[in-house]
Amino acid sequence: MDYMRQRKLMLETQLEAKGIRDGRVLRAMERVPRHKFVEEALAIRAYGDHPLPIGEGQTISQPYMVALMTEKLNLTGNERVLEIGTGSGYQTAILAELAAEVYSVERIPSLASRAQELLDELGYENIHFKVDDGSLGWPEAAPYDGILVTAGAPEVPEPLVQQLLEGGAMAIPVGSQTSQELQIIRKRGGKLIKTSSCLCTFVSLQGNCGW
Repeated sequence: MDYMRQRKLMLETQLEAKGIRDGRVLRAMERVPRHKFVEEALAIRAYGDHPLPIGEGQTISQPYMVALMTEKLNLTGNERVLEIGTGSGYQTAILAELAAEVYSVERIPSLASRAQELLDELGYENIHFKVDDGSLGWPEAAPYDGILVTAGAPEVPEPLVQQLLEGGAMAIPVGSQTSQELQIIRKRGGKLIKTSSCLCTFVSLQGNCGW
């Protein structure tokens, strides 16, 4: 399998074709070997326009959703970003390509361990890992320029709002356990500005401020 060719096709037919324009995001998506973040048996499907199972009832998001949520953070390279839901580690790697520091919280120990091992193997040195209730964020390392939540929440968790830096942005799916709306939360002048991006379906955000 020519994975490099598969990544180029992914960019052309899924990302650029659907409106992803941030050149830094596109280059990051081209660099990161998505097939390494799924089971070997699923590697041939890694660059398809769909999510894939990664075990423990969790999934790796479709490439377009990863690119879209990342693009909404408007990263320039100097930011500190909080990721809620490490999962496979793929979204974590994309963020690590684009931000100065990434703080990633995962509630399932086996997923966190597997993702950390792979990301270490790939040479990322700007990622910090924590196994905990992601709905509470990572207050000890706050505040953050950007927050990306990879699970659907019934509402925007207040701890994450508090940990978002003035001028920062948060991308989070909000809605029911079966269907959500991707919301972009921006903190401006101490107030929250919410915009809706698209409908989506994520696994449920579990925790004190989740489901």
